[in-house]
Amino acid sequence: MLHAEGESLFHIPTLGVFFPPPILFAGTPFEFNRVQLVRLVVLAVVLIVMCVIASRAKLVPGKAQSIVEMIIEFVHTTIIQNTLGIREGRRFAPFLVTLFFLILTMNLAGVVPGLNLAGTSVIGLPLLAALWTFAVYVIFGVKKHGFLGYLKHETMPPGVPKPIYILLVPIEFLQVVLIRWASLTIRLLANMVAGHIMMVVFIGITQGLLLSGTWLIAISPFSGALAIGIYGFEIFVAGLQAFIFTMLAAAYIQMATSDEH
Repeated sequence: MLHAEGESLFHIPTLGVFFPPPILFAGTPFEFNRVQLVRLVVLAVVLIVMCVIASRAKLVPGKAQSIVEMIIEFVHTTIIQNTLGIREGRRFAPFLVTLFFLILTMNLAGVVPGLNLAGTSVIGLPLLAALWTFAVYVIFGVKKHGFLGYLKHETMPPGVPKPIYILLVPIEFLQVVLIRWASLTIRLLANMVAGHIMMVVFIGITQGLLLSGTWLIAISPFSGALAIGIYGFEIFVAGLQAFIFTMLAAAYIQMATSDEH
């Protein structure tokens, strides 16, 4: 469909939405764009909400307090205690709960009207969370086993024939120092980008059909229904990716700090 000047009213969305133009300090190391703005908004909202809930916490919780406590209890029982146990779980609970809330809220920003872009849909934040996880399990692994002891613990599992170590040690070393945090980064980033693209595509198709001015308008409700379905699925994926990331972080910590494999 064309307006008076002959230009199309419908524009196909591109990957450029993930790399928006800078808002401030363009061309400098301090460049600030819409992605950073979304992250700051989400961070500010979460901190304010959590502080308000904590300051008004009651023995008989209200709705907001109940929701937060349910999420924390879910992370404790399903991820932390099942993976690390009760005693070790207490040591790492603050890190893992914070990690879960950070990823969950940044993921959900992609389905919040007005934000419409997940804070984890650009590589910076997934990479930061993955490197944070890497630092935690390496530091605590070295603290428990010593530097050389930790390398042996991670790269030389007991019960393996000695000739196999020639192949196994470099593979396990590469996994510890690169593959784990890289896979955490790529998994989270790819899922959030893919979900956002699917949602944008079907919303764009619906808009295009509605503005087509032809019989195609009749099938626009079907693409609209698919867009709504994908919107709901994106909410599920946001929670699922936060769960998977935190679960893997807990598993890596358990492997690094355990007495044996």
